[in-house]
Amino acid sequence: MGRSVIVGAGLALSLALVLVGTVHAETQSFVAMAGGEKVGHLTAEVTGRHVAIDYAVVNNGRGPKAREQIDLDAAGFPTAWTIEGESLFGAPVHEHFAWKAGSAEWASQADKGQVPADRPILYIGNDVSPWMLGVYVKALLKAPGHTLPVLPSGALRVQEMRKITLGEGKAARTLIIYELSGIDLSPEYVLMDARGELFAAGGVIRAGYEGELPKLAEVNRQIAQARAEDAQKQLAHRFVGPVRIRNVRIFDPVALKLTGPSQVVVYGDRIATVTPEDGRPAMKGETVIDGQGGTLVPGLHDMHSHTSLASNLFNLAAGVTATRDMGNDNQALLAMMDGLNAGRLAGPRIVRNGFLEGRSPYSARNGFIADTLPQAIDDVHWYADHGYWQIKIYNSFPPDWVAPVAAEAHRLGMGVTGHVPAFSSPDRVIRDGYNDIAHINQLMLGWILDPTEDTRTPLRLTGMARAKDLDLNSARVRTTIELMKSHHIALDTTTMTLERLMLSRSGEVQAGDRPYLDHVPIGYQRYRRRSFVTIKTPADDAAYQESFKTILQVMKLLDDEHIQMLPGTDDTTGFALLRELELYHMAGFSPARVLQMDTLNCERYFGRDSQAGSIERGKLADFILVDGDPTQDIRKIRNTRMTMVGGVAYYPSEIYQFLSIRPFTTPPPVTVAP
Repeated sequence: MGRSVIVGAGLALSLALVLVGTVHAETQSFVAMAGGEKVGHLTAEVTGRHVAIDYAVVNNGRGPKAREQIDLDAAGFPTAWTIEGESLFGAPVHEHFAWKAGSAEWASQADKGQVPADRPILYIGNDVSPWMLGVYVKALLKAPGHTLPVLPSGALRVQEMRKITLGEGKAARTLIIYELSGIDLSPEYVLMDARGELFAAGGVIRAGYEGELPKLAEVNRQIAQARAEDAQKQLAHRFVGPVRIRNVRIFDPVALKLTGPSQVVVYGDRIATVTPEDGRPAMKGETVIDGQGGTLVPGLHDMHSHTSLASNLFNLAAGVTATRDMGNDNQALLAMMDGLNAGRLAGPRIVRNGFLEGRSPYSARNGFIADTLPQAIDDVHWYADHGYWQIKIYNSFPPDWVAPVAAEAHRLGMGVTGHVPAFSSPDRVIRDGYNDIAHINQLMLGWILDPTEDTRTPLRLTGMARAKDLDLNSARVRTTIELMKSHHIALDTTTMTLERLMLSRSGEVQAGDRPYLDHVPIGYQRYRRRSFVTIKTPADDAAYQESFKTILQVMKLLDDEHIQMLPGTDDTTGFALLRELELYHMAGFSPARVLQMDTLNCERYFGRDSQAGSIERGKLADFILVDGDPTQDIRKIRNTRMTMVGGVAYYPSEIYQFLSIRPFTTPPPVTVAP
C-alpha cells in the first residue's frame, strides 16, 4: 500500500513537470510608428497567465516608457499589475493594481482607491502600454452586450467595425478592427488577429508588418470618416428660408460692449439684418430661435490647433468656428478639407499651415521632414501649391535654413511661423523672416536659457521653471520686444498648455479642468489628474508656480507694447480654448477685451475681417449663443447653447451626447412662424 502511494506520487510529480514544461510561452513584438518612421518598441513576454511588457517611445524629443508585470485570471482579467517607468514628459510612474478575494485596490499618479469586489473588475490603467487595449477587447468580447463596468469608474464598450487582411502570401493575416470606447474622449481602434491577440493599436503594430501601415491607416481613416459623416447628418441643423434669432444682446468687438435687446436674421450662410428687438411677430415661414436673453458672440478662434475629425466636433461644441491648423498629416488634412467644403463633415473653418521639420534624433513626425535645404524649398513649394497660408518651422530645423526658406515662402505669398529652432533665438528668427512665434515659452526661452542648451528635448517645457528669476526690464527682454514691434511680430500664446504642464500635480484637478472633468470618460479624467513635470522638492513646486505667474506678466507686458497675441491651445478638446481665454483675463485683460482678441482681432490677422469676426449685415453667419453675459464674467463663455457656422446650427448639448459626454447646456427653443 505504501509502495502504491509512492508510485502514485511519482506519477503525479512527473505529470506536473510535463505540465510545467508545456506552459504557453511566447514573445509578442511590436513596433511604434509615427509619420512612417519607427519611434519605439513594445515587447510582451507571455508566459501562461503572466505577462511582462517593455514599452518605450521617443518622438518629438519625448515619449512614455513603461515596464509592466501583469497576472491574468482564467477570464483574462488582471489580478495583479504593476507599472514602472516614465510618463510622456519624464515624470516618474509607479502604478499598481491588485485583486484579492473580496477586494480590489489601486494606486496611480491620478488617484488611489479600494473597493469591495467578489470577483476581478477590469481596471483602466493610467500609464499603460497599448498592449492592454487588446486585454480590454478580449474581456469585453466575452461580456454580455460587449460592455463592462470598470475601475475606477465608468464602463467600456466594444463593437466590431470591419474585417481586413494585411500582408501577402504566407504572411497574410485576417484581422478584425474593433472600436473601443469609454476610456478617452474619442474611441480607440484595436486590431485583433485570428487567435484573438493584439495586432495593432495605439500607434504600435506587430513587428514585420510596418509596411502595412498605410493600408491600415486608410481603413482606420474610412471608419473615422464614416463616423464623422454620420455625426454631421445627426447634428447639423439646416434651415429653409430666413432664420430669425430673437431676444438676444450682441457683443460688439469694436465698441467692447453689448447692444440692447436685438434680433438677427440669417439667410443662407450670411447675416441678412441686425436690428433692435421690436417684439413684432416673425414673418410666416421664418424659423425663429429664441435666445432667451442670452448673448450672441462672434465665433471663437483657436489659433494653434492640430485638426482631427474628433477635434472638429469638440471645437464646435466649445463655440470655436475658426482654427489655424499648425501641423498635420498633409494628405489627411486635405481630405478633411474636401469633406468640410462639401458639407459632409462638421467643423470650424480651417486655415492651414504647413509643418516643416529638420532631421535629427528628436524630429517630430508630422508634415515634412527635410534632409537638405533644397528639399525644404521643395516642401515650401508643395505647401504653396496646395493653398497653405503659412509655413510652420519646428525644433530640429537648422537655423541657417530659416532665412532662405522664409524668403521663398514670402515670395510665394505665404507667411512663416513656428517654434524657435534649437540653438537659434527669437531675435534671429524674427530677423530671418518669421511673422509670428508659436507658444509663449518659445519666446521666453530666449530670455532664460543659455543659447547652447538643447530645446529639442523636454527642456523647452521644463526649462520654464527658470522664469521665476526673469527680469522683464532686462536688455535681453527689451531687445526682443523692440524687434517684435519693428517687425510687426505676433505671438500665438498657448498659455493653457504651459499651465497644464507646469502646474500639473499628481492626484489634483487643475482649475481649468474643474468645470467639465466629471462629465467626460474616466480615462481622460485620470489623464488630467496626473503630473507632467517632476516635483522632487517644495522648491521645485514653488519654481513652477512662480514661473507661471511670470508668464501671465509677460502677456500683459506684450499687450502694453501693442504686440498682437493670438489665443491658441495646441489641444484638441475645445475645453482648452475656453481656459486660454480665462488665462488672458487672469493676465489682466477685461472679459470684453479677451473676446475681442479671440474674435475680430484673429480675423484681422487672417485678413478676413470684412467677412467675419463681428455680427454685421453681409458677414458670414459665424457666431455663438451664450447663456449669460461673458463681457462681465468670461467664464460664461463655457455656457454656449448654439454654434452657427455659415448659417448651419449645431447645439453643443447634442454634440456632447454624440461624444458620450454629459451636456452642460440645453438648446434654445426653435419654432417656425405660422
